[in-house]
Amino acid sequence: MNLSDRDNGLLGIASSADATHVSSSNRPPARLRRAMRIGLLIASLFACLPPHLLYRLFRRPSPWPSRFLALAARSAGARVHIEGKPMGHDAFYVSNHVSWIDILALGGHSGCAFVAHDGIARWPLIGWLAAQNNTIFVSRETRRDVHKQVDELRGALARHQPIAVFPEGTTGDGVSLLPFKPSLLAVMAPPPRDMLVQPVFIDYGDAAPDIAWINGEPAGKNAARVLAREGQLPVTLRFLEPFDPAHFSDRKAIAIEARKRIAACLSAFAGTGGHV
Repeated sequence: MNLSDRDNGLLGIASSADATHVSSSNRPPARLRRAMRIGLLIASLFACLPPHLLYRLFRRPSPWPSRFLALAARSAGARVHIEGKPMGHDAFYVSNHVSWIDILALGGHSGCAFVAHDGIARWPLIGWLAAQNNTIFVSRETRRDVHKQVDELRGALARHQPIAVFPEGTTGDGVSLLPFKPSLLAVMAPPPRDMLVQPVFIDYGDAAPDIAWINGEPAGKNAARVLAREGQLPVTLRFLEPFDPAHFSDRKAIAIEARKRIAACLSAFAGTGGHV
């Protein structure tokens, strides 16, 4: 599944992005690659922002945040492939987390909103852009805050936009899974309406160690490194079989089931290199 021709044609952005993938003998230096991709990201924003603001002006649901995320993923060098079938409306996606590219790829190709730490809301520009995609900002300070977060998440689910959570709570190395924190999965125990949980494995293949955001690397340094990377970045979004959370006793059981399915997929595609 790729971007529609309409989205690919926006200001020629997607086709221009291919300029960052040329023969090895003619590849531009890292600084130039980074500058080219930043330029494409800015062009993507200016292409998508005016129509999005028009939708907001007339108080209509806007498709442009997800289109921007898809274009931004491509502008950053990602080439996204889909395996399985995203559920779409009323889906609750549970995914592994490797990089900020995850958000561009998954949001751009599923139309989902995300749950993020409230500190991101204060990041210049990034926080505002996240809010345009209906990001649910949560605090992790106290146990009392967890109950508030679940209530906020329950309210967001009433909008019928798909929601994605990264229950590892941080980014991993892409070849292993961290333990899943079940707190936010309480919103699915029991689920509102007849919602299903759909596990997602975001697979970067052999490129995972190169782009993983780990070991306390500063956000700016990681972004600069990923944007300077040579060649295209293959990303496969593997949408796994959904399951009914109503069949599980509590949030911990739901987290265990989701992690088990993602771990099995990771092992199947990572071979002996994967550790769960």
